[in-house]
Amino acid sequence: MAIIYIVRHGRAAASFTDDLDPALDDLGRRQAEAACETLARCLPLQLRSSPLRRAVETGEPLSRKTGIDPTIDARVAEIPSPGLSLAERGPWLRDIMQGRWSDQSADLQRWRQSLIDALVEVREDTAIFSHFVAINVAVGAAESDDRVIVFRPDNGSITRLEVADGKLNLLERGSEADTRVN
Repeated sequence: MAIIYIVRHGRAAASFTDDLDPALDDLGRRQAEAACETLARCLPLQLRSSPLRRAVETGEPLSRKTGIDPTIDARVAEIPSPGLSLAERGPWLRDIMQGRWSDQSADLQRWRQSLIDALVEVREDTAIFSHFVAINVAVGAAESDDRVIVFRPDNGSITRLEVADGKLNLLERGSEADTRVN
């Protein structure tokens, strides 16, 4: 059995509708430091990250502390919105977030399954730096809940899951926030 600590990135300097790949802002960097201090008590850990800048930056304090570079894994990245302009992304995401995975496009359902596959492949305790919807995919899979959004993980929060017998089991949801899409 392996434990997965899936960390929502710290607060970004720009929203989903303002920048495709924003960095962390000052609060986001402090959230990253706090999350990594918590994770340091769980060492040793493998490190994985979404390729997006805000996730990579969230993992940097733990990477510095351990001397381990995270494995970049596009499967744990943000929900893909290919071909949409920044202005179109907000309304699109709000609509998706109100729905169920079974009602989404085949492409989004494949992305969801790929993310779940990436998690159930974990064999050693691992910290994964990821995103709001991706964390909801993990929790929804563990709880057999088809809703796209099952809870609202705060920036820098840590959700704990266990991989056992090829399945995800939820151990603890991360702290929640009043998160909204701009």
